[in-house]
Amino acid sequence: MVIPMGSLTFIGMGLYDEKGISLRGLEVARSAHTVMLEGYTNLMPGLKPEALEALIGRKPVLLGRKAVEDGREILSAAEGHDVAFLVAGDPFIATTHVDLRMRAARRGIRVEVVNAPSIISVAPGAAGLQNYKFGKSATITFPPPHSDVPYDTLRMNRAAGLHTLFFLDLRVEEGRFMTINEAIGLLLDAEGRRGEGAFGAGTLAVGIARAGGPEQLVRAGTADALLKADFGKPPHALIVPGRLHFMEADALVEFAGADGKLVRGNE
Repeated sequence: MVIPMGSLTFIGMGLYDEKGISLRGLEVARSAHTVMLEGYTNLMPGLKPEALEALIGRKPVLLGRKAVEDGREILSAAEGHDVAFLVAGDPFIATTHVDLRMRAARRGIRVEVVNAPSIISVAPGAAGLQNYKFGKSATITFPPPHSDVPYDTLRMNRAAGLHTLFFLDLRVEEGRFMTINEAIGLLLDAEGRRGEGAFGAGTLAVGIARAGGPEQLVRAGTADALLKADFGKPPHALIVPGRLHFMEADALVEFAGADGKLVRGNE
């Protein structure tokens, strides 16, 4: 029996560009036998491949959806060598990476993790909302088919007074990235079909574009107002607040340009 002698280290890259990698992550990547870069579960708007190559001292092997979901190339390399697997955000926000981690462990491959900021940790702070007041998150996906999971999640969270963070669908290999405007449109469509009062044109919402980078944009307003706003380049995320603490209301006015009367109505 061949005993694996290598390792697989998942290294988070943060949200914006190659400078988001931690010093520990950089150290591991530089010392690894093979460096692989996953390029489909998220978009880093400022990432420059040549800058990343210069930073770690070699050109990473770029992997798309098929190679990551299949996993054989990654696991085979990690059975005999130390492999650094670079991913956008924090490694295990994507369930694909969790699956890969379990498969590596089952094959006797030593697994290490170097964490980094993710949209889950950055978005609440960017909007000035308290992270412990968030309920379940959901992903709004491109139709077809139309998924009611985001609407049901929102309805449940709002009933409990909790905030809802929505991840927006992205298909990097197809060049498709859902906008805040499209996400709001889909929630309004769901409300039109369901009619349960979870989301309407006057609902307070917060759009966040390019979170964690120098071009970050945070804007709060009614769903109808944000539906018409220009948030610029992806990636985008959407928050629908629940009941607001007075400090959260003040923060939305200060950080996201919200109307004072609108946010006071959500306290």
